[in-house]
Amino acid sequence: MPILVMKFGGTSVATPDRIRRAAKRVGREVAAGYEVIVIVSAMAGETNKLVGLVDDVAPLYDAREYDAVVSSGENVTAGLMALTLQEMEVPARSWQGWQVPLRTTSAHGAARIEEIPTGNIAAKFAEGMKVAVVAGFQGVSPEGRITTLGRGGSDTTAVAFAAAFGAERCDIYTDVDGVYTTDPRITDKARKLEKIAFEEMLELASLGAKVLQTRSVELAMRYKVRLRVLSSFEDNDENAGTLVCAEEDIMESNVVAGVAYSRDEAKMTLVSVADRPGIAAAIFTPLSEAGVNVDMIVQNISEDGRTDMTFSCPVDQVARAEKAMVEAKAKGEINFHDLVADTDVSKVSVVGIGMRSHAGVAAQMFRALRDEGINIRVITTSEIKISVLIDRKYMELAVQALHDSFGLERAA
Repeated sequence: MPILVMKFGGTSVATPDRIRRAAKRVGREVAAGYEVIVIVSAMAGETNKLVGLVDDVAPLYDAREYDAVVSSGENVTAGLMALTLQEMEVPARSWQGWQVPLRTTSAHGAARIEEIPTGNIAAKFAEGMKVAVVAGFQGVSPEGRITTLGRGGSDTTAVAFAAAFGAERCDIYTDVDGVYTTDPRITDKARKLEKIAFEEMLELASLGAKVLQTRSVELAMRYKVRLRVLSSFEDNDENAGTLVCAEEDIMESNVVAGVAYSRDEAKMTLVSVADRPGIAAAIFTPLSEAGVNVDMIVQNISEDGRTDMTFSCPVDQVARAEKAMVEAKAKGEINFHDLVADTDVSKVSVVGIGMRSHAGVAAQMFRALRDEGINIRVITTSEIKISVLIDRKYMELAVQALHDSFGLERAA
């Protein structure tokens, strides 16, 4: 029988009534002839509650025990979903990560999936089980300890299962009804996309769109898993939601697919750094070791053997970045006159595979921002995206202006 993977996020399983609603969707797919693997998140708010308990008990916690605690939320949901399906007379059972087993690295709190053997679940399907309800976000390390995959890890779990089992499709049920050209809370002109290419979705996810976890899109692109993003709260037909697929599956699309933003960014500048071979490595190696997620990087023209180095990072990592740079200076690894942090900026980006073959996208973007009196602090580009740092107070205006400028309310 064909296999379908269905993933339900925290808001979709937040209450027993919502679990019943989700279970009915699963039951309909079973009736349509599928064997179903259901991946569940913890009930909305539960993971935050569990993290808070860990912080209260042991602020400097053992990461292995942290994973043991925070993974329990998904176990509860998996059991409740299996019980609900059984009450509907759908043969189902729950699976924790170690029972599959979903094998991961030993990086507790941010483990990566290494292997999903299919034998245990396939054997139960052969015995008549119709639904395997798997706790998302978790796995087991080579040492036999519970691991977690990081926030949003249930999306990654779902895509990995779809790849491992050769599923026909992976449906991600969430509190939105698809992927939009931008955040509908910022502009009511935002349009739901029928299809979006893997590359575009990957860029949008990495640039701040919170519909799918970045790693899940990376996996889907690598293994050609067809992803569909759907609402848990609407009745969906076969054309509902947004299909994330290969570029060749999209007949025609706009040059720009969407506008993404990241509100809480910071711009940091090392003033007057010695301009010598290896200086970039001397700066960014300690930042990497400190866990600072550096994004944009700009180096000024050198004068008298000195230069300025600017980079962006999430605003909640500024203190970590400052500490790493001060320590590197104290060790004599780098020498700079000053470290200036601007914590009142946001990143706004336009994304689209059509940018590969169309000139003038950057000019159009910059004109739209100019016309609104918005100054650009930093610019970075790739083959299918352009990102700028701007003052945070202008972020929503910039998103609206760019959405209008590229006519994203209209389909191609």
